[in-house]
Amino acid sequence: RIEHDTSTRSRARETAMTTSMMTCSMRCARARAVPARERRRAATRAQAKDDEEVAKRWLTSTAASLVVLATPFAAHARLEGVNNPNLLPPGPAVPVLDVAGYLTPGDVKRLTNEVTSLERDTGVKLRVLAQAYPQTPGLAVKDYWNVDDDTVVFVADPGLGNILNFSVGGNLDLEVPPSFWTRLANKYGTKFYWSDKGEEASISAAVNAIDQCLREEPGRTKCSKIAEYVDFDAAASGDASNVNPGGGLFGLFGN
Repeated sequence: RIEHDTSTRSRARETAMTTSMMTCSMRCARARAVPARERRRAATRAQAKDDEEVAKRWLTSTAASLVVLATPFAAHARLEGVNNPNLLPPGPAVPVLDVAGYLTPGDVKRLTNEVTSLERDTGVKLRVLAQAYPQTPGLAVKDYWNVDDDTVVFVADPGLGNILNFSVGGNLDLEVPPSFWTRLANKYGTKFYWSDKGEEASISAAVNAIDQCLREEPGRTKCSKIAEYVDFDAAASGDASNVNPGGGLFGLFGN
């Protein structure tokens, strides 16, 4: 009986120790899991903050272009709305308007062909207004171009801070991520870029990039890259300063 009692007590102690070790392991695992959850939550909060900042920058850029179309925004209160249809050309509406003299007739023809082809192939109306505020038709272009939810109004005006400004229709707002417009403006719209390359280069590069973006198939990677642009006229004339090394027209090379 003594041996039996001793053996029973020994097994009881072993069982208690095993249970204690299992409990400790579970507690340690939970303790390790807490920091991991906190790290994931912190990463999620950081990503949400980044997304919010991107959206804010895009809204600021869009607001700037809409002010030019005579829509008041507090952030741009210094800009007064303009509605001057006298600056619109007579006859049928044209998709590319240059009231500031940034583009040559050849540039206008080339850009017109590009945006016309884009509309024919995708149904998206890309409209280009090159201006120098306050010399702008402003609100008058909304009726002139019949701006709707499938329209992108691209306002090129160095006086707005960044030469590239966009007003994006509701249907396209759902299709193209807001960060695309911000990245496009940061790549080709800065004063450093257009001062060096010229206003025409910024306008042409932006139209090319938008064309490539809107032709991409829907999906998570749509418009994830800004198409490179090469001024082939400058390259042909030997002016390498207007050529982006390694780039290619029609987005043959990535961002």
